[in-house]
Amino acid sequence: MATEARDTAPGYVLLAPKKDPAMDHPKDAGQDGPMILDADRRVVWFRPMQREEEDAMDFKVQRYRGESVLTWWEGIHTGHGVGEHVILDDTYREITRVRAGNGYRADHHEFLITPHGTALLTIYGPVPRNLSPLGGPKDGTVLEGIAQEVDIATGEVLFEWHSLDHVALEESYYEPPKKAEGPFDYFHINSIDVDYDGSLLVSGRRTGAVYKIDRETGEVVWRLGGKMSDFEMDPRLRSRPYQHDARRQADGTITLFDNGVFNVDKQSRGIVLDLNEEAMTVTLVREYGHPDERVSATQGNVQVLPNGNVFVGWGSDPAFSEFTRDGELLFNAALPPWGESYRAFRFPWSGQPSEDPAMVAEKGAGDEVTLYASWNGATEVATWRALAGPSPDRLQPLEAAPQEGFETTITVHTTQPYIVMRAEDNSGRVLGTTKPVRPGN
Repeated sequence: MATEARDTAPGYVLLAPKKDPAMDHPKDAGQDGPMILDADRRVVWFRPMQREEEDAMDFKVQRYRGESVLTWWEGIHTGHGVGEHVILDDTYREITRVRAGNGYRADHHEFLITPHGTALLTIYGPVPRNLSPLGGPKDGTVLEGIAQEVDIATGEVLFEWHSLDHVALEESYYEPPKKAEGPFDYFHINSIDVDYDGSLLVSGRRTGAVYKIDRETGEVVWRLGGKMSDFEMDPRLRSRPYQHDARRQADGTITLFDNGVFNVDKQSRGIVLDLNEEAMTVTLVREYGHPDERVSATQGNVQVLPNGNVFVGWGSDPAFSEFTRDGELLFNAALPPWGESYRAFRFPWSGQPSEDPAMVAEKGAGDEVTLYASWNGATEVATWRALAGPSPDRLQPLEAAPQEGFETTITVHTTQPYIVMRAEDNSGRVLGTTKPVRPGN
């Protein structure tokens, strides 16, 4: 179900489409990679992955050194990721790549830049472990969740938390494999957030709990949900939410993406929780249900927007939606059925590409020439203006047309040998000019 946008928050939609490995898809299904869409769901910027086996995930706008930047994870994922994080500036030039320290590879589930120039990221670390007490192999392997904070500029590891030091295997709702043919992913770390007091909020999907972590000692301050919850839980909350994306909001509430259990629960939902940390109770304040009443088995996120609206990425279900604070659906759209995006966001963004705009000139009958202009990532273009002349330095204006999504088409009449297209903003200021083209060449 698609719902046309109305009263949505300002900004662009950021996705990182990838093909769902569990679904068949046509050979011409397109490329994976980070993508920016405008209010009409037209592509503004796209960067295709260079290697078919790699994906981009968690594509969003963050702040680094006082400037807005684009960030995403890039690598290979099989339930967890092995790769690195990319940071681009507003010209789409790469500033740096951030890698996990201490010999680990960065996982895709989280990359959060702090105001101090550090990044919080997730890691899945294999640890040999006797799993026979839990019905698994004696020579088994456990995947523990690791939260790491690194200095972006130097790569120095400033903090590292290991789930096995603080969360027992018995807290998991999953059982280990019977044979030593694969690791036991008992925790499945999938988000890290900074709490109001500087502590960390770490989400473990397979334990169904959010853990508040003391940043100095690494000790668990409290567990929200799961088998050993320190809170008295609202009965409207699921015992096994298999949640993603735990975030402390400015008003003190905590938001979660409640995946639920596939083939058991009716639908996934974004939820808002009120925690009373004195009485140790938690109350469900609001929920945002899937517009098509479906369960997203994996992935997903909840973003509270500056105007109070709530943007939800439905993870393995290829949809993304925006609601009012009170739950009224304002916008819903979807990727093709074989696609998915780990998270989806809405952010303000202003991009001025470092590369020149591109143009193709197609000669028609007589003096008719059709021009196709595009500029990958340019957000300020309002008008495209065609100019033609006997040489590249002797050009006169012809026709102009308003920007029309990713590619704008103009038909002009000229016999001049050289044509360019000029990108202008709302005030007529020239933002960029294509290289001169000879029609038909």
